[in-house]
Amino acid sequence: MAIEAIGGISPQIINIGKTEEPDKKLFDNVLTNFISDVNKSQLDSSKLVQDFASGKEVELHDVMIAGEKAKTNLQLLMEIRNKSVDMYNQLTRMQV
Repeated sequence: MAIEAIGGISPQIINIGKTEEPDKKLFDNVLTNFISDVNKSQLDSSKLVQDFASGKEVELHDVMIAGEKAKTNLQLLMEIRNKSVDMYNQLTRMQV
């Protein structure tokens, strides 16, 4: 039975500490994409509620799941905003 070298098994482990090129995803792009995803989930939930109320072929559990998903996404976005504001306030207090 041959024993393989560590590099042959998982070359990603060896390169963990090395950063050859900078990360292309900037924080503002990630935040902008997340905000658009939250908006999309809100719109999808609203459309499902309207379809259900108008009597279209929509299951009640689908409406409830979409509503809870939109609610959870919005709560997460608000927490990220609150933590960002707190961080900014702490940084401004440190500079004084």
